[in-house]
Amino acid sequence: MPAGAGADGVKELDVTDARERRLTAVFVELADTLVEDFDVIDFLDTLTVRCVELLAADAAGVALADPRGRLQSAAASMEQARLLELFELQTDAGPCIDAYRSGKPVVNADLTANEERWPRFATAAREAGFASVHALPMRLRGQIIGALNLFCIQASDLNGRDQRVGQALADIATIGILQHRGTQQAEIVTQQLQTALNSRLIIEQAKGILAERGDLTMDHAFEAMRTYARQTHQRLSDLARAITEHSSQTAEILTDAASREC
Repeated sequence: MPAGAGADGVKELDVTDARERRLTAVFVELADTLVEDFDVIDFLDTLTVRCVELLAADAAGVALADPRGRLQSAAASMEQARLLELFELQTDAGPCIDAYRSGKPVVNADLTANEERWPRFATAAREAGFASVHALPMRLRGQIIGALNLFCIQASDLNGRDQRVGQALADIATIGILQHRGTQQAEIVTQQLQTALNSRLIIEQAKGILAERGDLTMDHAFEAMRTYARQTHQRLSDLARAITEHSSQTAEILTDAASREC
């Protein structure tokens, strides 16, 4: 141990080392999903969860542009974030919109201080319990396909290092979508983005069905569906479609969820 180093210094080094290992593991996890037939929606949902873990955010969401350039909600770490993101897109004002249109990050945006900038969004976000937000563009060179939203309950300070980590995560997602297989043409990218957005609509319908039939929250319904999809090696979007078509798997998912609660 260096001279003058105390227990606090050792603990700080341990925390830093653990964080670096976790960060490495997350980048490996995301890279491992970029396989021949990867599920875009599951990939983006994983991204939002890992952003919450790594960047001291309380919720995260991803919005992608459709073929006409309009943003649509594609993933969220929790239902509250998804609803708030939808409100932001419907009112066409908020950090996600700004990051997408400018191609520049919006960080450490205190909602009270930005009431004039985003009056309706700032009010809705504060009513949902959040105090500050960040938004990072999903970009590759000159092409911007969406934005990553981070919501914080406390006023937060996303420092330079964490901002670089967040942007790197957003960049991985962008690369995963735009350069899948390394040979995609622009029209294939457009089709994949639209397919992802259409899949999200079906997933939301399936969540609603599970939540109603199993007396679950929307967040728990989604977790039950994703867990079952992974256990049975199904694509999340395929399972969601089966649920909306009255598949017998609905009862199995609810039974499995109930057994895990016990």
